[in-house]
Amino acid sequence: MAHALDPTHALHTWSLFRTMGRYVAPGSAPSGALTENTDGGGLSLLELPEQLAAHGVASAQLCHFYLPTTEASYLAELRAAFDTAGVDLEVLLVDDGDVVHPETGAEQQRWLSGWIDVAEQLGAPRVRVPAGDQPPSEETLDLSARRLRELAAEHPGLRVLTENWKALLVDATVTRRLLDLLEGEVGLLIDTGNWDGEDKYRQIGAVAGVAECSQVKARESSPGVLDEADLERSLTVLREVGYAGRLSLVYAGSDDDEWGRLAQMQEIVRRVLA
Repeated sequence: MAHALDPTHALHTWSLFRTMGRYVAPGSAPSGALTENTDGGGLSLLELPEQLAAHGVASAQLCHFYLPTTEASYLAELRAAFDTAGVDLEVLLVDDGDVVHPETGAEQQRWLSGWIDVAEQLGAPRVRVPAGDQPPSEETLDLSARRLRELAAEHPGLRVLTENWKALLVDATVTRRLLDLLEGEVGLLIDTGNWDGEDKYRQIGAVAGVAECSQVKARESSPGVLDEADLERSLTVLREVGYAGRLSLVYAGSDDDEWGRLAQMQEIVRRVLA
């Protein structure tokens, strides 16, 4: 049976990477997956909530690497900016860290715990952390589950989520296995753009029904052309399998007019939900 999806106008702030001047704070990406950059001259993070509200966005998933500092005074100022703008901080997204790394996994677990502290200070009800960036095996899945559960136990004041993402969670079978090991102590955020292949929609559908948050990703079918068919099918799958949370939109195309493309995506959401 189809479920009603949350109609809140929501987005993942990766969608605004160019608008934010491609900003990546020093020390926020130890894996090197993102290049540190403080010279972009884009929209500042403290200005972001007001701009989100001006574009009709009521809920945001915030990338951790946009934070120029984690000083308590700055976090309080940022929290106040979201409150003043009336924009809900749905989840803080910690976009680095590998708790199953064979040499540094325990150290990276501690690093992630520090970012969960930041999420708590921002008043976010949820935080998303990676499950791991090593190939799946019973050993890596067991270790991931143990360390994610430890993170959740250390931070009972908010909900810890992980995502179908990186080298560990390569498909629905592995993701469901990890969720079984987590026994509900850590939840799932589903990203519709993280799996590819002919059966991607079946894979997404196999886990999305138990997800608590989403990232609905739009790529391009050709340069400058939004892949509307993929976006529509992803939205339909989420609805059909019973996902009932917010649809946080992710623009992952090449157009510098990120706000314009997000508006186009929102129109597609309205059409599909209608």
